[in-house]
Amino acid sequence: MPTAVLLSGGLDSAVLLAEEAGRGDVQPIYVSVGLAWERAEKTMLDRLLAATTFGDRTRPLVSLAVDMSDVYAATLWAVRGQPPSYHTADEDVYLPGRNVVLLGKAGVYCAAAKIDRLALGTLAHNPFPDATPAFRSAMAQALSLGLAHTLTIDAPYAALGKAEIVRRGRALGVPFDSTLSCMGPVEKVLRVFVHCGVCSKCRERHDAFLAAGTEDTTDYADRTYMTA
Repeated sequence: MPTAVLLSGGLDSAVLLAEEAGRGDVQPIYVSVGLAWERAEKTMLDRLLAATTFGDRTRPLVSLAVDMSDVYAATLWAVRGQPPSYHTADEDVYLPGRNVVLLGKAGVYCAAAKIDRLALGTLAHNPFPDATPAFRSAMAQALSLGLAHTLTIDAPYAALGKAEIVRRGRALGVPFDSTLSCMGPVEKVLRVFVHCGVCSKCRERHDAFLAAGTEDTTDYADRTYMTA
C-alpha cells in the first residue's frame, strides 16, 4: 500500500517525496484552492516529477481542487497575487484553515484509494494553529471516524528546520531548480516560472541554503534583498 504525500512543489514536500519513494510506493497529491501562485506551482510540479530522482515507485500525480472563492475573498493578498514582502514575519502569511481544506480533501481521496498514511512536509517552528501535532492528530481521528477508514497523518519533518531539509535534498539529488517556494512567481516566458525574490517565502528559501552551507542556484527575478 502506498503512502500519500501532500505535494506543493516546494523544497520540503519535494524532499519528503524523494525520501518516501526510497522506502516504498508513493502517491503524490496536489490540492488547489484558488490561490494566485497555483498555476506556477502545478507547472513546476510537472517538471519536478519528470526527474529520475523519484524513481519508478512514484505514481502519477493526483490533482484535486477545492473552490475556496466564497471564503477567500478576491481582495485577499493570496488570491490577488500581492504577497507579503521579503522581511514580513511568517505569521503574516497565514491562510485560515488552509491545512484543514488540504488534508480534508486529500484524506477523502486516501479513503477512496484505500491509502492509510498521508504525509506532509510541515517543519519545526511553524506558527500556525493548523500545523500542530494536536491538530494533525485530531484531523486524522475525525477523518478516520467520518470515512470509516483508518488514516494516519504524519509530519516526519516536524522537528527539523529548512536548512536540514536542503542538506537531505542535496544528498538525495532532488532537483531544487525544479521546485517552487514563492508566493509571487514571475513567468519569464510562457510556462517558465522563476522565484520573485522579494516575498517572505523566497527569503525563507534563500536563508535555508545559506544556513545549509550550500549554493543557492535558484533563479530569482529580483535579488535586491539577498546578501549572497
